[in-house]
Amino acid sequence: MLKGIIDFIVEYKYIVVPFCVWFFIQLFKLITEIIKTKKFNFKKIMQAGGMPSSHTAVVVSLTTMVGKSEGITSPIFGVALIFAFIVMYDAAGVRRAAGKQAELLNKIVNTPGLTGVEVSEKLVEVLGHTPVQVFVGALIGIIVGLIV
Repeated sequence: MLKGIIDFIVEYKYIVVPFCVWFFIQLFKLITEIIKTKKFNFKKIMQAGGMPSSHTAVVVSLTTMVGKSEGITSPIFGVALIFAFIVMYDAAGVRRAAGKQAELLNKIVNTPGLTGVEVSEKLVEVLGHTPVQVFVGALIGIIVGLIV
C-alpha cells in the first residue's frame, strides 16, 4: 500500500507536489486565522491573499522541479519560468491593486449620505499580495522544489 502511494507521488510529482504545497499553505493560513480570531472560517482555505502567497509557491515549486529534471536551458523550463513570473506579477500587482480598489469602494459605499447605493455584500479586499508575501511564497517554492 505504502509503496503504491510512493510510486504514485513519484510518477505524478509535477501535479502532486504543487497541489500539496498549495494545500499546506492554505491550511497554514486557516490555522493562523483560527489562532487570531478564535473562529473557524472554512472559506479561508480557498481565499486568495495573505502570507505567504500560495500561488507563487505552487508555480515556483513546479518551475524548480522542472529546472532540476529537464535543465534550465530546456524549453519547458522557459515556459514554466515565464508562467511563474506572470503569476507573481499578477499576485503582487494586478490582484493587489484590485483589492485596494475594493477597499476604497467599500468605504465610499458605507459613508453615510455620500451615495444612495445599497449593497448586499462587501467587496473582497484581500485579493493580492505584498512583495514580501510573494517573496516568501517563492522561497518556499524553491525549497520544496529542490527537496523533491
